[in-house]
Amino acid sequence: MIKKFIRKMLGVKPQANIDGSNSHPKVLSAMEHGIDPRLLSSNAIRVTQTLQENGYKAFVVGGAVRDLLLGVKPKDFDIATNATPEQVKRLFRRAFIIGRRFQIVHVMFGQDLLEVTTFRGAAGDASPKDEHGRVLRDNTFGEQHEDAVRRDFTINAMYYDPASQTVLDYHGGMADIRKKILRIIGVPEARYREDPVRMLRVVRFAAKLQFTIDAATSAPISVMAPLINNVPNARVFDEMLKLLMSGHAMACLQQLRKEGLHHGLMPLLDVVLEQPKGEKFVALALANTDERIQLGKTVSPSFLFASLLWHQVVEKWDAYKAAGEFSIPALHLAADDVLNTQTDALALQRKIGADMRDIWAMQPRFEKRVGKTPYKLLENTRLRASYDFLLLRCASGEIDAEIGEWWTAFIEGDELEREQLLIAKPKSPGAAPVAKKRRARRSPAHKSSPAEAGGE
Repeated sequence: MIKKFIRKMLGVKPQANIDGSNSHPKVLSAMEHGIDPRLLSSNAIRVTQTLQENGYKAFVVGGAVRDLLLGVKPKDFDIATNATPEQVKRLFRRAFIIGRRFQIVHVMFGQDLLEVTTFRGAAGDASPKDEHGRVLRDNTFGEQHEDAVRRDFTINAMYYDPASQTVLDYHGGMADIRKKILRIIGVPEARYREDPVRMLRVVRFAAKLQFTIDAATSAPISVMAPLINNVPNARVFDEMLKLLMSGHAMACLQQLRKEGLHHGLMPLLDVVLEQPKGEKFVALALANTDERIQLGKTVSPSFLFASLLWHQVVEKWDAYKAAGEFSIPALHLAADDVLNTQTDALALQRKIGADMRDIWAMQPRFEKRVGKTPYKLLENTRLRASYDFLLLRCASGEIDAEIGEWWTAFIEGDELEREQLLIAKPKSPGAAPVAKKRRARRSPAHKSSPAEAGGE
């Protein structure tokens, strides 16, 4: 207390500790931060209130606070507390402790899931690490100011107390939000080595928020990018999925390239983007995904990855057909090749892979627009995703736009309109409709030649 008074009298600001932490946060009032309490989840308030009533500290933290400060309603609410996972679990009926690297508690209210974490302590040398310095497991608990320094970016290291409506800002996050700057806490090289996935998070947040990456934060990324190869594929897949489904996928992809992170993260994607047709197709797919997310519509990871890898399938499909294989078996072989290569590299779930295969397998069937085949496709559970995929192929110029227009009319039409479409449709792509020949009426008494019928 005396030291604090002397510092105040001398005008000395509290200094960050050697590890970059600062035990004296700036306390922002409701008037200063401007958070609208109506944007908070009632369940987030319920969790913090329950913890506080039982004698614990509890705050809304991380990206939720960042979004609240930006005037955006958060999709998820994370809670930070000084209660241990076991203590949190005892307070809520539906609470589950998960995690190996760092234990957290999932508290469920119906379908609403809130993530509750105990304040993390300073990373110690005793924490298990791999040969590259990546932390493998770290269940060290600590004080709130230690927890703040363990968070990745200044804009994600603020704590909001719904009860007092105050924000605790340990690392100047509010100033960075106002300047639209993304800045990592601590020494960038050390933070990336601890968890290389942070390099992907830099890209995602910068693209999503349209923030500028601080020069010191950006500088080591291109050199340290290979460290991502040491991260389990499942974690990289989850982060890439968040990146691609952020609502700003194209901006993220451009930022990946700018930071030198795109090589190897999505195997073969580099090759796809270097092909004129492939680049247009992927750009359309990502733009379509961004639009759906921004409109609040659902997006299928299967559709997204089927789009990203489609031109690898096309390349192998053409190779198999050139080798003498029939079209449909050739497509299945091509799909097998691509999925076998990508499943391990991307940690694709089996269901996602199966759905991707179905979307690809449906494409040749759209060209068969005769008989009962179109009606059978209407009953297929993968019709909508496969049809949307077909429209992407048309829009990119890969196939004739007329095929997509025909299927749009067939899907939206009534029975009579569908019958008319089937009658008018040529039996093979590119063939012209065959006009029915009318027999000329001839008099039974006199059969004239064409010349005679014309007369003079």
